[in-house]
This record gives sequence, structure tokens and C-alpha cells, in this order.
Amino acid sequence: MSQPILQITADAAAHPAHTTPNLLPCRVHHSGAIPQTDAFWQPQEKNGQKTAYFRGRKLHGQAVKLPADYRGVVGVRRDSPREQARASGTAAPEEVVDVDATPAEQEAQRQRLDTGKLDVLAEFDEVVVWGHQSMADASTDAYVRSIEEWVALSEKVHAYEE
Repeated sequence: MSQPILQITADAAAHPAHTTPNLLPCRVHHSGAIPQTDAFWQPQEKNGQKTAYFRGRKLHGQAVKLPADYRGVVGVRRDSPREQARASGTAAPEEVVDVDATPAEQEAQRQRLDTGKLDVLAEFDEVVVWGHQSMADASTDAYVRSIEEWVALSEKVHAYEE
């Protein structure tokens, strides 16, 4: 069996924080944490309707829940040692081959140099999809449709034949 190209890791001692990701209909040229959001992001919920203003524009939000047996994670990707060396322009890590190891163990050692890692920062069970002037519609909004279709596809792939 082939080795994974991405390994999802979580600190076993600490439980990841619980959060609710928000998909906004805009592009923000920043990735990473921000110190305070209260100054410009104050979503309100009234009668089950979510509304917020972002940069003077009114947004309407729709919560899309993940099925009970699914787990959403927010993570940060750490590149494999080879990718890190390639990006920085330095020499790739030296590949040391243990001549006493079995061929399977030697392959596992090589794979460790090629496997990227995704560190879990937080978990979620719903995503809020925001739209301009109206709520995101499942038939037209790409994000709502992709979540629903991905869940349906995943269930087909992992289903057992009767």
C-alpha cells in the first residue's frame, strides 16, 4: 500500500478549539490570525436569520451543518522536508539509507521525506456561508453545493454493497 502524501496530526494532549468558519463573498489578502475582529465583524442572528456588515456591505448568512459522523478541521499545512528545501533554495535533506533495514523500512524512510503534514488548529461542525443581498442558495452557491455533493460522494465511496 502506498504511503500518504499528507498526514493530518493533532496534539493528543490538547483538544483542538471549537470554531465556526465563515465563507465570505470577497477576497481578503491575508492569511493568519488577527488580533481583534470585534471592530469590523459583528454578525447578528434574529429569527434564525444571520446578518452582518463587512466593509459597508450587508451580508446574509446560512449555516451549513456537517452530518453527525463527519468532522471538520481547520489546519495549517507544513510542507515535507523536500518541499521546504526546494522553496528556500537550499539543498534537499540528505537521504540516508539503512542497509540493514528491509526494503519496506527503506521505502518508509524515503516517504517521510516526501510527506507533508496538516496540523489541526480547530474543529467545527458547521460552516456559515455568506452572500450579498440574499442568503446563499443550495442550487446556485458553489460552496453550499460542494459541501452537500462532497458528503453524498463520500457516502457512496465508503458504502458497503448489500
